[in-house]
Amino acid sequence: MAELEGKIALITGAGRGIGEAIALAYAREGASLSLAARSRDELEGTAAECRKLGADVMITPTDVTDPGQVTSLVDATIERFSTIDILVNNAGIPGPIGSLEDNDMDAWINTVQVNLIGSYLVSRAVVPVMRRQNSGKIVNLSGAGAANAWANLSAYCSSKAAVVRLTEVLALELADTGITVNALGPGSVHTGMWDEMTEAAAKAGADQIHETGLRVTSGGGASIDRCADLAVWLAGSKADGLTGRIISAFNDDFESLTPEIPKIMESDLYTLRRVEPV
Repeated sequence: MAELEGKIALITGAGRGIGEAIALAYAREGASLSLAARSRDELEGTAAECRKLGADVMITPTDVTDPGQVTSLVDATIERFSTIDILVNNAGIPGPIGSLEDNDMDAWINTVQVNLIGSYLVSRAVVPVMRRQNSGKIVNLSGAGAANAWANLSAYCSSKAAVVRLTEVLALELADTGITVNALGPGSVHTGMWDEMTEAAAKAGADQIHETGLRVTSGGGASIDRCADLAVWLAGSKADGLTGRIISAFNDDFESLTPEIPKIMESDLYTLRRVEPV
């Protein structure tokens, strides 16, 4: 039996890149899909590929920073599929590149609105649905900026680190409800976002980002398929009991973690914690 057979998954940012890869992986594993992104054309492209794999798919063009549009997205999903078993908060943008004082203020704030507030709004709308059925899996996409400080990328790093902390706090609030909340660290996957970032970094003189971007866009980045596989693992039964953790597609051998979950949940492993000096 496919890992996600019979499950209903809502995926934001599903029009391209990592969101599209996760949608295709979920389709292969038997899930029915509600796909959201700002671009209808991109959503239609993803949906067509998922339908070729046999998935039942609906699309809803959505700006995740707009509470009204988020409510409409969730209502439409419930109307079509009756419930939501899996939520993947993937919608995200890199934001402005350059020193904090030189960043466009509106662009900086918009980055937080998309990456953090968007995840909050969609989660807020979906959690009551999952509470009613006493089960659910929420997967929040973090990013390289969550675990590392990158000069000239303050909006992205700040917002993605906040997504991980939001993940941990929401997991605590939902303890014993049957709902788990985890963050997925994709690594530096070559998507259109990295193309945009590499070009912008060159113009801004942001050497660290530019050099990393050149490596990623020339084939040295993390595997998008590995990222999608982790999204399947986190949404499936093999990750049951794991919550409030950030798992890296690039660094973690997540397939081997299933028998270790009880031990992990008794520790601070895979969390954002200060390591105290001995």
